[in-house]
Amino acid sequence: MEEGTFEQPSLEKHYYGNCPGCKVDQAKELRKDVSIRNLSYIWMAVLCGTLPVASLFPFVYFMVKDFNIAKTEADISTYAGYVGSSFMLGRALTSIFWGMLSDRYGRKPVIISGIITVVIFNTLFGLSTNLWMAISMRFLLGSLNGLLGPIKAYAAEIFREEKQALGLSNFVAAWGVGLVIGPALGGYLAQPVLKYPHMFPKDSFWDRFPYFLPCFIISAFAFASGIACIWLPETLHNHKSSSESTNSVEALEMESNETNNDKMISASLQETLHNHNGGSIESTINVKALEIGSNEANKDKTIQKDKSIFQNWPLMSSIIVYCVFSLHDVAYQEVFSLWALSPRRLGGLSFTTNVVGYVLAISACPVPISAESFWTCQSCSFRRGVIHTSPAKLSLHDKVVRLHTTPSDHYCLHSEEYFDRVNCN
Repeated sequence: MEEGTFEQPSLEKHYYGNCPGCKVDQAKELRKDVSIRNLSYIWMAVLCGTLPVASLFPFVYFMVKDFNIAKTEADISTYAGYVGSSFMLGRALTSIFWGMLSDRYGRKPVIISGIITVVIFNTLFGLSTNLWMAISMRFLLGSLNGLLGPIKAYAAEIFREEKQALGLSNFVAAWGVGLVIGPALGGYLAQPVLKYPHMFPKDSFWDRFPYFLPCFIISAFAFASGIACIWLPETLHNHKSSSESTNSVEALEMESNETNNDKMISASLQETLHNHNGGSIESTINVKALEIGSNEANKDKTIQKDKSIFQNWPLMSSIIVYCVFSLHDVAYQEVFSLWALSPRRLGGLSFTTNVVGYVLAISACPVPISAESFWTCQSCSFRRGVIHTSPAKLSLHDKVVRLHTTPSDHYCLHSEEYFDRVNCN
């Protein structure tokens, strides 16, 4: 049989003029460098999500103490734990919901609504006069603030594929800077009447609400960030056939292979019709084998798409590791703060809010430095050495969820080849 020449499908992408996601993709194709404006959006949004968490720990002990709800000093830490955990409880209950909203209506509205939540409820938390008001405001702040999930997806979508590592590294770096600035704000600005009596007189508004100043500073920053994010470009595609018009190279290659298989089947059928000897049986067998292989491939793709997310071990393993690191991070900050602020007779250190904020800020300094050095390091051997033992693996689950294809296992289990292909060209 003569070998036929098969045409390869065009890899040119098709864009829709009224789709914001297509406009972002076009801008990425035309601009190879990194947009400082897009990086600033990531930094502002991440800081709005990090500062309310980190600023609480230096003064939460004294805040609960001023509520006069604890019968003994030993009970203060218990109530302080309720205040600290209420934020994360609300976030845990609603994070998936906010992620679904961002996938349906876009990243921008969810990000802006999260920033508005910070402005409102973080301010009200600073005005809390009793324990239940403080717990309620923290819970609402966490449950209505679906900020970090969409901004992480935005950090990966707004840049070209070869620059996505830089976008994710800036997300981690901004989180680290928030862990530095947050405790410093909470430690140095709480109880301003006691620390800066020449600026904040006694029996004034600041004396009645001694923990409002750090919350107000963070809310003011969030307000300015919310105004700036009005011009944040939307990355979600809003046309029904977005999956067809924005196919990745891998999907197009798969389509090319399927086209070639179909043409091979057609050529084999023609050979069967023109040959009248014993060779026709052999050609027919080849045709049926190709048909069976094509059907099995389509069946595998259907099974992969219908597979439960809980059966995707690479994704679930990254989530489990993320939970462990989050548990360690939050537990360290809150337990250390309560221990350091407790009186010495109860086994504490009797630190002031200034000292606790200073210690937490210093301990968080390596986070943004290590994030930038890890993600932007040009040595692929360095990445390969730590990819399986560091939180860097966690960012891969975003791509796994978006693709919904067999290579999801390849990204997490064969990361060496993945980084060689993407980052080492």
